[in-house]
Amino acid sequence: MHAVVLIGGFGTRLRPLTDSLPKSMLTVGNEPIITRLVRRLERAGVTTVTLSLGYLPEPFLAAFPGDRCGSVEMRYAVEPEPLDTAGAIRFAALAGGVDGTFVVVNGDVISDVDVAALVAAHRERRAEATLHLTPMEDPSAYGVVELDDADRVLRFVEKPAPGTEPSKLINAGMYVMEPSVLDLIEPDRRVSVERETFPALSARRTLYGVATDDYWLDAGQPAALLQANLDRLAGRYDTDLDHPVSDGVGVHRDARVDPTAAVADSVVAAGVAVGAGSVVRRSVLLAGASVGEDVTMDDSVVMGRIDNGACLVRAVVGADAVVGAGRQVIDERLPEPAA
Repeated sequence: MHAVVLIGGFGTRLRPLTDSLPKSMLTVGNEPIITRLVRRLERAGVTTVTLSLGYLPEPFLAAFPGDRCGSVEMRYAVEPEPLDTAGAIRFAALAGGVDGTFVVVNGDVISDVDVAALVAAHRERRAEATLHLTPMEDPSAYGVVELDDADRVLRFVEKPAPGTEPSKLINAGMYVMEPSVLDLIEPDRRVSVERETFPALSARRTLYGVATDDYWLDAGQPAALLQANLDRLAGRYDTDLDHPVSDGVGVHRDARVDPTAAVADSVVAAGVAVGAGSVVRRSVLLAGASVGEDVTMDDSVVMGRIDNGACLVRAVVGADAVVGAGRQVIDERLPEPAA
């Protein structure tokens, strides 16, 4: 079975972390999001994954030597220009050689959904497309779905105004599709799957939804990326996959933490150094980060350099940023993303 992973966006909401790295190459529990996703697809019987790429494709090409991730063959479809969600699906599916039922998934979604069960439900109903749905208390920032008694999609409303939503079920960013869906997507222009393709399928009564209460998180913002790391550290998801986080507090065995430093409820990547007397709590130190002496850090995500005596609270520090000695950074992103 084939899967298409949509990772062509610029990762604007995650800047400055994505100034140097595509969002799906950022890590949860010291593992790239894309690698974790491919491993979960592999468990469901996916044998070929085509990555729909646009921004910074080179790190993905380098990440999978021999174009393999485990037993999965990796293929790449680099858009010549942004084609929006449906356009990207069509472009990648055709470039990857899709010729049967296939899975589509957004590359920044963290979910424990049983992909094989989703595919089975799709085939049982003879659907053209099936959406994975998850409940959300405030669904106004998402695509909201209303189902009938047979789980057929009645309405798909993209980002409804608060209080106007037809249900609490949102589009969770994973779909099972038949190749016939591709015929609905006009080539060579930007086409939204949410605003054009799904309503067309709903009108044909061939669009279904499967709602589950599995762990689900859109890791498209720094606070969510932090939460995804902390949740994985706490064992709130991926309990059925090998857990790469080591030593109880998520400190990689190849990190260098001074014996007088304290690291608690945090994930620290390989090669990261934490200096004497520093205290790191509920934070993520990504590859390339360095922390000097007597630094205090809470609820932060760091890729850059933190000098001696600095204090970070709810900070996001990109790869090219330096927090000078003694500086306080509270609720800031460095460097500040361009408007």
